[in-house]
This record gives sequence, C-alpha cells and structure tokens, in this order.
Amino acid sequence: MVDVRSQYLKIKDEIDSGIREVLETTAFINGPKVKKFEEEFEQYLGVKHVIPCANGTDALQIALMALGLKPGDEVIVPAFTYVATAEVIALLGLTPVMVDVDYDTFNVSSEAIRKAISPKTKAIVPVHLYGQSADMETIMEIANEHGLFVVEDNAQAIGADYIFKNGTRAKTGTIGHIGCTSFYPSKNLGCYGDGGAIMTQDDHLADLLHKIANHGQSVRYYHDVVGCNSRLDSIQAVVLSAKLKHLDEYCRARVRVADRYDDAFSKADWLKVPYRAPYSTHVFHQYTLRVIEGSRDALKKKLDEAGIPNMIYYPVPLYKQKAFEPFAGGIDYLENTEKLCKEVISLPIHTEMSDEQVDWVVGVLGGWRVGWLAS
Repeated sequence: MVDVRSQYLKIKDEIDSGIREVLETTAFINGPKVKKFEEEFEQYLGVKHVIPCANGTDALQIALMALGLKPGDEVIVPAFTYVATAEVIALLGLTPVMVDVDYDTFNVSSEAIRKAISPKTKAIVPVHLYGQSADMETIMEIANEHGLFVVEDNAQAIGADYIFKNGTRAKTGTIGHIGCTSFYPSKNLGCYGDGGAIMTQDDHLADLLHKIANHGQSVRYYHDVVGCNSRLDSIQAVVLSAKLKHLDEYCRARVRVADRYDDAFSKADWLKVPYRAPYSTHVFHQYTLRVIEGSRDALKKKLDEAGIPNMIYYPVPLYKQKAFEPFAGGIDYLENTEKLCKEVISLPIHTEMSDEQVDWVVGVLGGWRVGWLAS
C-alpha cells in the first residue's frame, strides 16, 4: 500500500546524518531535535502550539484529558472510523456517542451531530477520513451554539486545507479547540516508529497539554495534574523534520495518482470514485472506492489473487464492535455507515507510485469487469 523504502532512499543522507547526530549527542528524549521539529511543524501548520507525543492515540487521550470532562459526559464521534477515536473516550470513562457519516465524503454528518446533542454532550471529535476535511465551519458553528469542545482527529489528513465560505484557508488540525495527529510510518507525514502530536491555538490549553503529556509537571518533580508519559523521541523527530520539507510535494504526488485512478474508474457505473468536497483539499492518505453492486468482496479477492495490495477501511461499524456494545445505545443501523462498510475498498497510493503501477491496478480491474474500461 505504501513504499516507505523508496521514499527514504531519496532523503537518505539527511536522515542518516541526523540520526548519527542524535546517537553521538545521546539526546534521545526531548532533545533539541524534538524542539526543532516542534517549531517547524508550528510554522507549517500556522498554529501557535504543537505538543509532540508518543503516538496518535495518546494525542487523542491527552486532548480529552485537558478538557476537564467528567465520567458519563458524552462525546460525539463518527460511527465509521478507526477504533482509536472512540477507544480513548471509553478509556477515560466518557461516553462515545456514535453517529452517521455523509455517504459522499465519508466524514461525520453535521446533521447527525445536531440530532445527537443532549444535555450531557460536551465535545465533538470529527475525523478527517482518508485525507480530506470534515465540514469544520459548520461543525464549529454547532459547537459554538451549544458550548461544546471540538477535537480534530487529523491522523489521515495532515497537509490538507479547509476552505471557509469567505475564501480563507486553514490547515486541518488547527481549526478546533485541539487537533491531534499520528506519525505512524504509513501516514502522509510518517516517522520510522511511533509518534504523534497535539495542536492548539489556545495558550492555556497548550500549557495543560504539555503538562499532561509529561506526568502532569512543568517543573521536574512538581506535579500539578494527573498526567501520563507520552514523548516523541529525537530519532523520530529527525525523520519528521526531513520529511516535513517534502510534505506538500508528497501530497501532490498522491493527488496525481488519484487523478489517474479517477480518469479510469469514473467510466465504471459499478464504482464510485472518491468525492472531493468543495470546502477541502484532498491529500489522499487512502484512495477509497465504493463498489456499489454488492461485489466489493469479489473485487478484493481478485486484487488479492493478482498480488495488488488493498484494504477495507473499515469493515464493521463502531457500534457493532463487541468492545462498544455498552455504548451502542440501541443503535441497530446507521444507513450510510452500514452501506460504506459493505462497499469501500482502498487501493495502493503513495508518493513513489509510478504510472506503470497505476496502469497495472487499473488493468486488473478492467480485466475483471470487461466493458467499462475505455480503450
């Protein structure tokens, strides 16, 4: 699905020299390389504060810990997403309220958010799924109307822009009260291990987030709040600094692949190519098709047989996961979520993907469903 090795070889010298410097200085944790990346990432995003941490799941947990929520408080999340988004909510004794998503964008439905708000609702966690933003302007309007916090799960859309109705832009992850991201190796900005970050424009929240990520302390051995231990190591910071310089280039490369896929697959009446919302750029962390004739699993089998990497993100709604049965709240069926779980399939897409590789994927699909592929 992702060619991390070829990407590394293009920036090998910078990464290798940076790692050697970390080894020679032995500044492995919270060293100058971490601070350097923190400042570079703040500048790239146009955000006042970046708090690096150990992984994207920690980022979500620390963000929610900083909001002062109480056990039983409700947090609205999309039902169609990776488990981590709701997992941290349950872990903290909060109640995940799982709502339907928009069928075209895959992202949480603003209408569903409105319907789910109750006196216990305290926060919304929109997920920018597959590489494009949820409708953040509308979500923030809803949040402001009801006095709710917004925590953006931006693990899949680093580099994307949200476009407001007045034409101004902001990077995803910088619009809500707090943004969170992951630097897992396959992400658009990925390190060579685990890593994550939290973003905010709020000075008070930034101070609290820093404390929580560092055992609740800002001065060593003086603990102001109950926190955790979540840090980005210096070697990963070196990798991220090197790759951040190329992030926009990486995003453009993914879009080029997506454009070629679109050109081929838009001719197929049994496939739906990814919808590109007018209020967001798309950085294509995943290229996700909808197979609308009930033949998704047969297509997956064909791709597997041909040796073409593919994945189903995600096959089961959150409310049907055994772990979330206590939070399902009588949800039996959310129409768009159920349809997407049966229809979606993601194809290979990465920064080093060649035209020949794209043509191979397209050709396999064309050979399976003869007649739709243009000559």
